[in-house]
Amino acid sequence: MTQHPPRSVLLASPRSFCAGVERAIEIVERLLDQRGGPVYVRKQIVHNVHVVRGLEARGAVFVEELSEVPPGATVVFSAHGVSPAVRAEAVERSLDVLDATCPLVAKVHAEARRFADRGDTIVLIGHAGHEEVEGTLGEAPERMVLVETVADVEALEVTGPVSYLTQTTLAVDETAEVVAALERKFPHVRGPGSDDICYATTNRQIAIREVAAQSDLVLVVGSKNSSNSVRMVELAARTGTPAHLVDDASEIDPAWLAGVSAVGLSAGASAPPELVDEVVATLRALGAVSVSTHTTATETISFTLPPAVRGAG
Repeated sequence: MTQHPPRSVLLASPRSFCAGVERAIEIVERLLDQRGGPVYVRKQIVHNVHVVRGLEARGAVFVEELSEVPPGATVVFSAHGVSPAVRAEAVERSLDVLDATCPLVAKVHAEARRFADRGDTIVLIGHAGHEEVEGTLGEAPERMVLVETVADVEALEVTGPVSYLTQTTLAVDETAEVVAALERKFPHVRGPGSDDICYATTNRQIAIREVAAQSDLVLVVGSKNSSNSVRMVELAARTGTPAHLVDDASEIDPAWLAGVSAVGLSAGASAPPELVDEVVATLRALGAVSVSTHTTATETISFTLPPAVRGAG
C-alpha cells in the first residue's frame, strides 16, 4: 500500500482577531464583569456568530435598534460604528453608552465630517447595507454618494469638488480599481491622508494571497456577514485556488479535500483563534497533516479601552 505524504496545512499569519475586534469584545466582557447582565449591544458587536453566542451566554443582549433598549440602560455601540442620528437617539433615551467603534472606523467618520465641511461631494466606496457604511453615510447624508464598482463610478453625475473615502474592510486590489476610475473621471478628486482600508484587512489579504498561491484549497474561518472574511475568500479564488468560508470546523466538507495535498488556512479579523485550531484538528482527523505558519507581517497595534471600563478586568 502506498504511503501518502502528510497533507500540508499552510497557516496564514496574521489571521483572526485584529485590535479593533479585541477592544470591542473586551469592552462587553468588562462591562459584564463589572455590572452583570443585561448589557445591551446594538447590532452584532463584531460579525462573528461564535463571539455573539459566547457573549449572549454571559448576559449580553443583542438588539437591532435602540428602541429595544429600556430607557437608562447600558448599551454598547458595535465595532462598525454608528451614525450621528443613533448617537442622538441614545441621548434622547438617557442610555448609558459605551462606544466600541473601531478607532480606524472613527477615523473615516472624522474624514467624512471634514470633507463635508469644506463643501465636497464625498464618494464612499463600500458595500450597501453594511453597518459600517450605514454609520459613515450618516455623518453627511446630503453630501455623500455610495459606489461599489467601477460601473457605479462611471454613472456618477457630480459637480463641484469631489473627495472619496472607503469602507475599512474592502479588497485592496478591487478598491484600487474603483479609485483609479474616480481619478480618471474626476482628475482633481481628493482622497484621505492615509488609506481607509485598515491595516488588519490589508495584512490578512496579503497573507492569504501568499498561501493561496501554494495551496490546492483555501479555507477561511469567518461568518457570512463578515466583510473582511468574505473578501479573503474572494481574493483566494481570484488566484485560481478553490476557497471556502466556514464558520467553524463542522462546515468542512471532506469532499473538498479529494486530491488536495496543501490546504491554505486563515481566519477573518472577527473570528476567534481557537476556531482555527479546531479546523486543524478536524483536518488531522481526516488524515495526517503537517502544519507550517507563513508570516507576511507582525501586528503590534492595540487600542486603548474607554475610561469607563479601563480600571477593571
